[in-house]
Amino acid sequence: MKLLVTGGAGYIGSVVAAQLVEAGHDVTVLDDLSTGHADAVPRGARFVNRPITEAGDALDGVEGVLHFAARSLVGESVEKPGLYWSNNLGGTLALLHAMHEYGVRRLVFSSTAATYGEPERSPILETDPTRPTNPYGASKLAVDTALTAYSGLHKLGAVSLRYFNVAGAYTAPGGDLYRERHTVETHLIPNVLRVATGERESVSVFGTDYPTPDGTCVRDYIHVADLARAHLLALDATTEGEHRVYNLGNGTGFSVREVVEVCREVTGHEIPTVVGPRRPGDPAVLVASSEKIQRELGWKPERTSMSEIVADAWNAIPR
Repeated sequence: MKLLVTGGAGYIGSVVAAQLVEAGHDVTVLDDLSTGHADAVPRGARFVNRPITEAGDALDGVEGVLHFAARSLVGESVEKPGLYWSNNLGGTLALLHAMHEYGVRRLVFSSTAATYGEPERSPILETDPTRPTNPYGASKLAVDTALTAYSGLHKLGAVSLRYFNVAGAYTAPGGDLYRERHTVETHLIPNVLRVATGERESVSVFGTDYPTPDGTCVRDYIHVADLARAHLLALDATTEGEHRVYNLGNGTGFSVREVVEVCREVTGHEIPTVVGPRRPGDPAVLVASSEKIQRELGWKPERTSMSEIVADAWNAIPR
């Protein structure tokens, strides 16, 4: 199948693009490299350096799109909401318009658990209320709304995958390595590992008085390779005129203190922590129910051990 992967030079997009190439698909990566890396584009994939607003002829003959191109920093979205609305929603609408012009009717969209905001219960179901608390989550939810409309109006077959916390690294069968590397890093595991490599002196723990077993926030972590595999299943499951939504997580929560302790064990470093106050809007527990995608698409996470997730991330860091 001829496929276009937008944002395929980024962390998750590059792993998905690599798995698509391995599966025998004809893959083109479209990325403007504003946050991605040209050397992350997998061998065997063509690369088009341009924004999603100019997808144009990159869609010629394409049968499906896997869409990862987006701004994704919560703090930045609060400071610059217009950037997130114009890029995440406006850019996606331009992409959808171009897809309609070129007759492309399959789309897998990289959505987020941030669409739920502060949930009333855990684990979170796809039917739970969506009440995003920041422009990033709101812009992604707006795209989901647009996909529902496009599915009905233009016979688009779309699947939105709402991720929780993605981590780890992926080694392709040929030995190529795909890892997380952001200019501005906000994710817990990479920041903890930066302490182990000496790039940071300590890691901050925001709040130790939550109603959780050890007082720190609990989050759901999914290995990037498992996440990528779900995209291939979703692509095959797209149904013309239908928009589906699935949560992606491992269904198990790990506290901040548990993650730090595993990182200490894996790296053999002390990893000092500095305790600070809670951050506004941080729920105590965010854990996904992935029961729906397991039931309907047969997906289930294979790498559920925090030790394995951290070890893969740690071993992928050049040093």
